[in-house]
Amino acid sequence: MRAVIQRVSKAQVTANQMHVQRIGNGLVVLLGITHTDLSEDVDWLIQKIVNMRIFNDENDVMNKSILDVGGELLVVSQFTLFAQTKKGNRPSYSEAAKHDIAVPLYEMFLEKAALTMGKPVQCGIFGADMQIDLVNDGPVTIIMDSKNRDL
Repeated sequence: MRAVIQRVSKAQVTANQMHVQRIGNGLVVLLGITHTDLSEDVDWLIQKIVNMRIFNDENDVMNKSILDVGGELLVVSQFTLFAQTKKGNRPSYSEAAKHDIAVPLYEMFLEKAALTMGKPVQCGIFGADMQIDLVNDGPVTIIMDSKNRDL
């Protein structure tokens, strides 16, 4: 499971030109799922994301988590995070999980994230055409991979 995490002052996702979800101060998580991902990947990634100290404290030092600041979470599925670009000029997406694996894990991620956050999590629509508008705060952008926990 891969995630690109961006600290934002505000963000919104529009899916299929009508489904709009918005957040204020918080994190946008672009989430990619591969065919070998399991519930353990979901649990590990959520814990890392919500406890990561990337929000400023009173001394302007990144020392607080999204939980500490009461921030919001916007999660958007993005299969292109598993693009393979080694051969040619057209990326291969063969490492991205098919719907039968990806959808249940995506839904599990959303449910567990909401439980961990103690509030609803905003999200896009899996597989939809989406546009994301965000103001990256910092900028702070972090990449995580549950199969490469050294990142």
